[in-house]
Amino acid sequence: MPDNLVELQQLQSAYADVVSRRAWSELERLFLPDITVEVDTVSSPARTLTGPADFIAFVSTACERFDHFQFVTLNSVLNVAADSANGVMSDEATGRIFMCEIRHHKEEQEWSTAYGLYADRYRKVDGAWWFAERRYRSLARTGPNAGIFGVPADLPQIGR
Repeated sequence: MPDNLVELQQLQSAYADVVSRRAWSELERLFLPDITVEVDTVSSPARTLTGPADFIAFVSTACERFDHFQFVTLNSVLNVAADSANGVMSDEATGRIFMCEIRHHKEEQEWSTAYGLYADRYRKVDGAWWFAERRYRSLARTGPNAGIFGVPADLPQIGR
């Protein structure tokens, strides 16, 4: 029997790999078609994106200004709930990823690092885990537009 936590970690790693390689068309195989992604960079108005195509358009455009871009997972936690009635593992899970982006700006010829947090909901469909919902918030950044924004107070509890 496959280990749900391992499969979810592989999904998180696949996301980091796809974004680092800028293989935008591959994101569709990680996201459910009806996914919503909330993006709060703190320095711009928050926005909600619906569906993989909307998110891909946003993130690919945002990355165009960088000639180097590396997505790094710093830490992640996951929780797959058991159905309390029969103890069977659910097809729903939650998780959190603390991450950073190591970037080099083409025009300014400057390096920056952006630190952020994803709060995720996952769903298992036809034996595979998918991102079902994502909430991103910037935590800090160096370089142009530097700032420290802190961890949001409404961070959902994961697990225990």
